[in-house]
Amino acid sequence: MQKILIANRGEIALRIIKTCQEMGIETVAIYSEADKDMPFVKAATKAVCVGEPPVNKSYLQSDKILEIAKSEKVDAIHPGYGFLSENAAFAQQAINEGIIFIGPKPETIELMGDKIASRHTMEKAGIPVVPGSSVGLKTIEEACGFAEAIGYPVMLKASGGGGGIGMVFCENEQALVKFYTSTKSRALAYFGSDKVFIEKYIADARHIEVQVFGDNHGNIVHLFERDCSIQRRHQKVVEESPSPFLSDSVRNKMYETAVKAAHAVDYTNAGTIEFIVDENENFYFLEMNTRLQVEHPVTEMITSLDLVKWQILVAQGKRLPLLQNEISSSGNAIEFRLYAEDPVRFLPSPGKITTLHWNQKEGVRIDSGYEEGGTVTPFYDPMIAKCIFQGETRKEALELAKSFFKEMKIEGIKTNAPLFLNILANDDFQNGSYTTSFLTKNLVK
Repeated sequence: MQKILIANRGEIALRIIKTCQEMGIETVAIYSEADKDMPFVKAATKAVCVGEPPVNKSYLQSDKILEIAKSEKVDAIHPGYGFLSENAAFAQQAINEGIIFIGPKPETIELMGDKIASRHTMEKAGIPVVPGSSVGLKTIEEACGFAEAIGYPVMLKASGGGGGIGMVFCENEQALVKFYTSTKSRALAYFGSDKVFIEKYIADARHIEVQVFGDNHGNIVHLFERDCSIQRRHQKVVEESPSPFLSDSVRNKMYETAVKAAHAVDYTNAGTIEFIVDENENFYFLEMNTRLQVEHPVTEMITSLDLVKWQILVAQGKRLPLLQNEISSSGNAIEFRLYAEDPVRFLPSPGKITTLHWNQKEGVRIDSGYEEGGTVTPFYDPMIAKCIFQGETRKEALELAKSFFKEMKIEGIKTNAPLFLNILANDDFQNGSYTTSFLTKNLVK
């Protein structure tokens, strides 16, 4: 593999470029007109403009991206996360053109991207799933009948949803009736399908995911877990490993279940099995992300492995670099997603970054797509950086994070750093006794 096109932008594009440079692989970056001065454009071996700023005219232009890939004679495409990373049709188009898609097989992406189909597949494999419907609900009467059978509250979900989109909490039948039609319409608009289903809402839950990796030779391993329970509107804000909540026995059972789930779909490349865990440590399959996760640096910090390098090696047809008994974890790592965001109203805060000082030190990793003088535009996700901290103990990692956010300096835009300091000062968070409702109950109304 001599040349890879990166079908993404910002920090993940830079992250992929870094590994490609270390492996001696040339890179082709695509960029929108709004991103022409971004660091990832300068870092790539070559950069090609893909279109106007809106995503549907640039980073979602699959045909245009494939045209660029062919004209640049690339060997492979790395989709990063978001955009086209879980688009089975795009993956298949690339393969049809003789270009390697750095990710799982298109049929796996399609299967696991449909939440109803993935629930059904996991049930057949003996994987515990959240109580709910494993078929699409056709009428409001059917939805109400099902919800009454499993008991309120429930979550009404779009089968093709993701990233918190297409999920509605319904405390009672009145709420379900109110949101049913609008959720179906939203699902159709965002995901091209109006299929919806219902799951039992698990109160005081933890959201814990297991990183898995498979090759084309039947080998699948886990790379431990990440606790992603600090969320706002179903969007992850903080992720850490190991989870401060899980007992070792349940942790190991979760690893076994994640690998079993991956085998059930003959999984290859990087993927994540996501579980919802109740207060008694009963865990249930929630979904599978068939791509590299935003929070993959947490795993890289505790394992000292390069997951992007693993992705490329597997895509080349090679075996996994390590067997399960050769993979170990050390210390604690925690990641905070730093956004250009008003910390009070929680609205995007685009603008020019006039000052950017990270206060870099040992144990701190910053994956950022911006530099001083750069502009956060309103066209894309306003994440400025992922700030990851590692210590021998959880307490060390948290203290490192606290000093970092107190000392870092970003001017010209607002950020959600004040929220992080509030989280770090909270006793429940310090004790590791938090759930997915932590922000709602403590800091964000």
